[in-house]
Amino acid sequence: MSDLIQLLPDSIANQIAAGEVVQRPASALKELLENAVDAGATKVQVVVKEAGKQLIQVIDNGKGMTSTDAMMAFERHATSKIRTSEDLFSIRTFGFRGEALASIAAVAQVELKTKRADDELGTFIQIEGSEVKNQEPIATSQGTSVAMKNLFFNVPARRNFLKSNPVEMRHIVEEFQRVALSYSEISFSLRQNDMEIFQLHAGKLSQRIVGLFGKNYQSQLVPCEELTPHVNVKGYIGKPESAKKTRGEQFFFVNNRFIKSSYLNHAVSTAFEGLIQPDQHPFYVLFLEIDPSHIDINVHPTKTEIKFDDERTVYAVVRAAVKQALGAHHVVPALDFSVDVNFRDKWDQDPSNKSAVDREYSYKTFNTPELKKANPSGWEKLFEGVQRPIEIERKEEDTSSEILTFPSKANSEGEGKLLASEQLENTGTTFQVENNYIVAQMSTGLLIVDQQAAHERILYERYLRQLKLAQGPSQQSLFPPVVELSPGDFELVSGLMPELHSLGFMISVFGNQAVVIQGVPADIQVRNEKELFEGLIEQFKNFKNELSLETRENLARSLARKSSLKKGQKLNDQEMETLVGQLFACQNPNYGLSGNKTFVKLDLSSIHSFFGK
Repeated sequence: MSDLIQLLPDSIANQIAAGEVVQRPASALKELLENAVDAGATKVQVVVKEAGKQLIQVIDNGKGMTSTDAMMAFERHATSKIRTSEDLFSIRTFGFRGEALASIAAVAQVELKTKRADDELGTFIQIEGSEVKNQEPIATSQGTSVAMKNLFFNVPARRNFLKSNPVEMRHIVEEFQRVALSYSEISFSLRQNDMEIFQLHAGKLSQRIVGLFGKNYQSQLVPCEELTPHVNVKGYIGKPESAKKTRGEQFFFVNNRFIKSSYLNHAVSTAFEGLIQPDQHPFYVLFLEIDPSHIDINVHPTKTEIKFDDERTVYAVVRAAVKQALGAHHVVPALDFSVDVNFRDKWDQDPSNKSAVDREYSYKTFNTPELKKANPSGWEKLFEGVQRPIEIERKEEDTSSEILTFPSKANSEGEGKLLASEQLENTGTTFQVENNYIVAQMSTGLLIVDQQAAHERILYERYLRQLKLAQGPSQQSLFPPVVELSPGDFELVSGLMPELHSLGFMISVFGNQAVVIQGVPADIQVRNEKELFEGLIEQFKNFKNELSLETRENLARSLARKSSLKKGQKLNDQEMETLVGQLFACQNPNYGLSGNKTFVKLDLSSIHSFFGK
C-alpha cells in the first residue's frame, strides 16, 4: 500500500497561506504598505482601480532591493527581520513573517520594480500564480513599486466572494487610514480610478487626523499623554460632544502597530462614563509605547491582536490618561494647529500641572483631576416670588438616536389586531396624553397608541414599498446643500445611490468626497436637508453594526427612524385620526421597529371593573 502523506507543492502551499494573509484587496494593500514603511520610505503612493480587484499599486522611495533580495522576497518564510527565536520578542517593524509577497503572488499577477540608491539599474520581476514569468534589469527610480493585478484570477471561487466595489473600497480606505495614522512623518497619497482621495503631507499627528477625517475634527481634538515606567500613552481623544453612535473611529496603536482590543476600548469608554450616552462611542487615536518583550504580537494571522504580560496595568494607564485629558479639557483652550499640539506652554508654567514625566507613578493607583461641583444647596431661593405657570409646554425630545437592540416582530400575527366589530368611533374625541400617546374611542372601549412607534411602522412599510417599486416622490430643495463626507461614508453613499433615488432623494456627486442634495422624499417635512441626510447615514451605519439586515430593509428602517414623529410632538385631531387610520392599514400594525407594541386596547369590561361594576 502506497504512502498517503506527501509534501504540498509550493504553489498550493502559497495559496493556502494566502487564505490567511489575503482575504480581500484591503488586506493585500495592508501588507504592501507595511513593507513600504519598513523600507524607510518618506513618500508612499497608492493607486487603486476597481476597488483593488483590477489593480493595487504601491510606490515608495525607500532603500530598494538588490536583484537577489527581490527574488528572495517572493519565497515563503523569507524575511530580513528575524534571525533567531529571540528576535520574535523584540520586533518593532511590520513585515517579519515572510509570507506576504509569496501569498499575494500566489493569487494575483504581480509586477515588482526596485532599485537601490547606489545601483545604476534596478530589477523588474513579473510573477503569476507563484510562477516567475520574467526577470530583467530595468531603469527605474530609487525605491520599490509593487503592482498587484487581477486578484484571485486563478481562484474564481474566492473572487466571487468579494463584495461590491464601494464595500471593498471602504475597507481599503480603512487600512490606508490606519497606516497613515501610524506614520504622520511620511507623505501618503491614495488614488482610486484616477480620482485623488487623499493627499497627505508629512506633519504632526493632529494635522494627519484632520487630513484623514476632515476639518471638523480640528476643534474636537484633545491631547492625551501619560508617561509611566511600564507604558507610555500619547495621542488624541475627541471631545464628548463629538461622540457618535457608530464605531469605526477608534484607533489603538502599540509600538506604531494598529491593534484591536475590546479590553482597552473598555478602558476608554469607562473614562468617558457620565459624559456621553451609553450607546455612543468616542473618537480616539492613542499610541502605546511598551517594551516589545512585554507583548506577543504573533498571536493572530493579521497581527491585529496582541497579548500583554500585564493587561491590568496597561488598562489602568490608558484609563488614567483619558480621564486626565478629559479633566484638562475644561481649562485648556482650543488647539492651535500652527504649533505642536503635544506641547502646552501654559500648563508647563503652572507647577500644579506638572507633566506626567515628572510624577512618580504606582502601578496600582493613578491620580486624575477631579471636577469640583458647586454646592447645590439653596436652589429653592431662585424660584421665590416666581409664579408657577398653569401649563408648561413640553419640549420636543429627539429620540432619533435610539439604537434598535430588539428583534423585529414584523412577521408576527395574531394578538393586538382590531376585529371587524371593534371600529373606531369618529366622534372627535381623539386626544393626546403627554403629547406622546393618542387615545381614541372604539365601540368596545378605548385604544391607546404610541405615536412614535406607530409612525415608524407606517413609514417603514411605505419606504419598503418604494424601494421595491423604485418609485419615491421627491421634492426639490430651494437651496441645495452640499454635504462633505469622510472617504468611508462617501463610498457608502456611492453604493446606496440607487436605493436613495428610489426613496426620493435626489443626490449627485459634487467634487471630492462631497454630494449635493437637490431633493428629498416628498412626504417628509424637512427643515434641514443636510441634517436629515447625515442622520440617515449615521443611523444606517448604526443598524448595520447592531442588526444583520438586508440593505433595503436597513435603509427603510433608518429613514423611518429619522423622519418619524417624536415624543412630545403635539398633533391636532385630524392628524391623530389620520395616523391611527394609516397604522391599521399597515400589513402588521401591532409592533414597532423595536419589537415594542404600537397600541393597546382597554375594553369596556376592564373599565367597568375599575369601578366595581
